[in-house]
Amino acid sequence: MVQAQPQLKTFSDFLAYAQEVEGYYELTNGELVEMPPESDENLYRAMRLYEALKAVIDMRQIRLQGLAIAMPGQPKNRYPDLTVLRPEHPEQMRELGQAAITLEMAPPLVVVEVVNPGAENRRRDYLEKRNQYEWRGISEYWILDPVVGQVTVLSLTSQGCSEATFAGEAVVESPSFPDWALTAEAMLGLG
Repeated sequence: MVQAQPQLKTFSDFLAYAQEVEGYYELTNGELVEMPPESDENLYRAMRLYEALKAVIDMRQIRLQGLAIAMPGQPKNRYPDLTVLRPEHPEQMRELGQAAITLEMAPPLVVVEVVNPGAENRRRDYLEKRNQYEWRGISEYWILDPVVGQVTVLSLTSQGCSEATFAGEAVVESPSFPDWALTAEAMLGLG
């Protein structure tokens, strides 16, 4: 028997449905698109970054995957590999009863994506997500790319979006974390 997909039009509809199913889905043009599981290596990279960030920010403000962020455009949500929340987000999510950032909430401070191999993954992380995160007003978007061995930090400024790329022993510079001392090599788990 084939089960019909529910008609989901809003992020709220999506959140209600997402509680009933396993896995991660993005809502695109009213259709649920199941996201493939993250590779173990990329999970480890995100976990190492989580551990490093705990030294500079309250751990309640750091989320590994599983956090749905409402987006303008399509798809209507994203699940970053790691998200740095604003101080008010944990309480707002508790009140919402979901691990989610709605459009009514302020955007997260930083989102991080670890690029998987393949042209489609690169296009999605470097183009689609970049545009959506900028439109959403997220202050910083970090792209960890183990395939090319670099970390890209995209920062919103009054003039638009600035981009800085770091590789090897270069310390990754983040406007949100000026005392940050992690190198690109360490963030990528190459050292």
